[in-house]
Formats: sequence, C-alpha cells, structure tokens
Amino acid sequence: MARCVSSRDAVRDPVTGAPVTGADGRYVTDKTAPRTIAFNAEGLIWDAGVVWRTNRRTALNAYFGRRYGSDSYFGSFSYAPTARSSLNISVYDSINGVGGQLSNALAALPTEFEAVRNPFNGALGGCVAANGDVDDYDNIRQFAVAYLRNEQDKDLQAFNLHFDEYYLESSLYTSGRVEATVNKLVANGKTYEQDGALWLKSTDYGDDKDRVMRKGDGTYTYFVPDVAYHIAKWERGFTKVVNIQGMDHHGTIARVRAGLQAANVGIPQGYPDYVLHTMVRVMRGGEEVKISKRAGSYVTLRDLIEWTSKDAVRFFLLSRKPDTEYIFDIDLALAQNNDNPVYYVQYAHARICSVLTAWGGEKASLTHADLSALQSPQAHALMLALAKYPEMLTSAAHDFAPHDVTFYLRELASLYHSYYDAERILVDDEAVKKARLALVAATAQVLHNGLKVLGVSAPTKM
Repeated sequence: MARCVSSRDAVRDPVTGAPVTGADGRYVTDKTAPRTIAFNAEGLIWDAGVVWRTNRRTALNAYFGRRYGSDSYFGSFSYAPTARSSLNISVYDSINGVGGQLSNALAALPTEFEAVRNPFNGALGGCVAANGDVDDYDNIRQFAVAYLRNEQDKDLQAFNLHFDEYYLESSLYTSGRVEATVNKLVANGKTYEQDGALWLKSTDYGDDKDRVMRKGDGTYTYFVPDVAYHIAKWERGFTKVVNIQGMDHHGTIARVRAGLQAANVGIPQGYPDYVLHTMVRVMRGGEEVKISKRAGSYVTLRDLIEWTSKDAVRFFLLSRKPDTEYIFDIDLALAQNNDNPVYYVQYAHARICSVLTAWGGEKASLTHADLSALQSPQAHALMLALAKYPEMLTSAAHDFAPHDVTFYLRELASLYHSYYDAERILVDDEAVKKARLALVAATAQVLHNGLKVLGVSAPTKM
C-alpha cells in the first residue's frame, strides 16, 4: 500500500548498525534526528488507521503499523463524561497480542465513521485513505496532503495553538471564486490583454508595474487566488486580517492589495496587513542542524519542543523581529542560567513567589500599602518599568510586535534582580516591609501577565 509518512530513524548500534530495541521491545527513536519523509518505503515504516466517534464524548482510534519490519497494532479509547474529566485507555502490542483482538473488533465496526478532524478543512468529515495504486498520483497527493496536515496539527497542538478553519487554495478554483474574481476585475475595466495574457492595471494602485493575471496557457498567476481568498475573507466578516508569510512573499503585497481595490467590493486601502518573517536556523552543540529538501529531512516545531520545552520555543521565537534572521540555540534554551532569557524571566517570578511564601501574609493586604518608603534608585526604576506595561502592551499589539513583550519582560526581570540584590525585603519595620512586598507582588503580577500573553508559564518554584 502506498504511504507517505513523517518519522525519525531509530537509534543504531554503533558496531552492527542495527536498530536498538528498548526494554519494551520497541525500537528506540533517535529524537535528535530530523524528521524525514518516507513514501512507499516497502515495509520500513508506515501506518494506517481509523477514527470512530459514536458521539462527542467517545472516540476509538485504531492503527496498524509497521516499524522496521515488525507489525504492530496500537490504538486508544477515550471517554469524556464532562468537560473537565476524561478516561483514556491505550494499547500497543504485536500482531499476535492485543492487536489481534483489536483487529477482530475493527471488523465488526460500522463502515460509516467520522474523522475527528478533516485534514483538508479542519471540520468533521470523511477519512482520506490510500487505494494501493502507486500510479494514482491524485490519490497519492491527497493522502500526502492529509498526512502532512495531520503532522502540522500535531505541531500546533504541542504549541497550544488551534485553528478554527483550514482553507485549501484549490477550493478557490473548484468553487468558482477565482473565475468570479477575474470576471469582476474585467467588468470593472481594471484589466487588459497583451501578448496573449490578461493583465491587471496594478500601477493604478501604487504597484511598480502591471501584473499578469492569466498567462497565455490559460493558467492564473499565484496572486490571483490570493485576491479571491481575501474577498471571501472580507465577505465572511473579517475586517481585520494579518497575513503571516515568508520574506519571499514581499512582492505579492502590492499586487494583492491592488487586486482588492480594483475589485471594488468595499475593502479599505491597506487591507490586509502583513507580517513577513525569515527562516529560523537551529544550532546544537555549536553546529547548525542541517535540513535538506532533497533528502526530505527537516526540523519541526515538535522537534524543538521535544528537545527543549514549549515555554522555551515560544519565548525564543517571539524574542526577535520576524524580518530578522534568527538562530535557535538548543543548548542555550536548555541552560539554567541568566544567559537563557526565558529562564531568567521565569526565575524572577519564582524568586518573588518564594519571598511572598516566606512572608506568609495575604497579598490582598498589600493593596493599600504606603509606598512612600520606597526611596532607593532600584525601587524607583522598578516602579517606572511597571508603569510602562500598559503602554508597551498596547503598542506591541498595534504594531504586531510580540518581541516588544519579551524585551520588556527581560528588562523587568533584570530590574527586579537588581532590586532584590540591593534591598532586603522581609525587614523588621512593618511599613517598609509592606511597601517592598507590595512592589515585588506587583512585579510578579506583571511578569505573570506578560508571560501569559506570550503563552509561556510562570512557575512559582524553580
């Protein structure tokens, strides 16, 4: 059966070169290796499965897999009686164990079932399966897209991200939206034909030259479906749209906006907004982790999370302007010292929590503390930084600049560490103690709020 999967190689014995088997009888995955795409690998690595949902509270997942020549069944049953409680049962066994029982059970299941999430549009729907014909390229394409969309979903889940809807570019063609958009532009007199091609008068809207919409062979250039998509987006009520794309899409901005204005459907100038980003390089052990399109090797978001942590990946990736080159240093992300920015900020929060715990009082009692006792330069600097938080957050949101939040948190953590080193907080003088406790409690709150905005945890102990 034709398969397209993403996986890592097993750890290999340095002498024999054979895959290493763990105590559970399964091959040990080399988590330091990049993921590779394997298609029609002749039993080396593949799997197939079904998801059966009897209702919204129950789900049965069952898969048959082959790993390095060894057949296995694995699956799970989940039941969620309430929104806050669930029961999950997982099985993993060879073809002769639990898997055999699971196989018999699968044979008795109804032939109609629903996938938890359709890999193409994100909605509940039918599964995508390979038909076994290695020459059926359309089926192979669909299966590959479905599998890779599933891989993307796993990355997003590990990152605590959820998209409500997915949109395939091909649907813009099959639904007739691309053709309708082109017809609208033609009807509005915003196009002309030259050299066998259809051109958009994009220079009327600030572009440096007119752009080809439809080539001589009848196919459309890549910005045309973008125009159709954003018209659909606008019609669905999205008046504020931010496109996050690679730097290689810089040239598309002017022509997409020109197409939207030429369509004359009520879309304001400057719609949509764009955030362009560069590629991220990964370093480990002082060397760059190599990726190769030709070899099918790459580093996923899950890889970074597994190698470090979700908190580190979130904070690190948000700590730079998107249009600047960034190197993700695995060793730095694992370091528990002041050089690691996320550790530095989280440690400041944990340090304050430790002080408050040692004090043992109610934080609510600090609300009306007299702050006149805070006279040191370090205390004043910390208070000024706290006062800047609302303005900083507003500006970061307006400018699509989450890196401003990380810069602010690092500065705030630094100011707190300086203050902590300069003044003892739990002193005998009750008024002074309350004032200093109020200051550090406010600092902890702002650190917690800022980290939450970034989706990063604020531990109380480290």
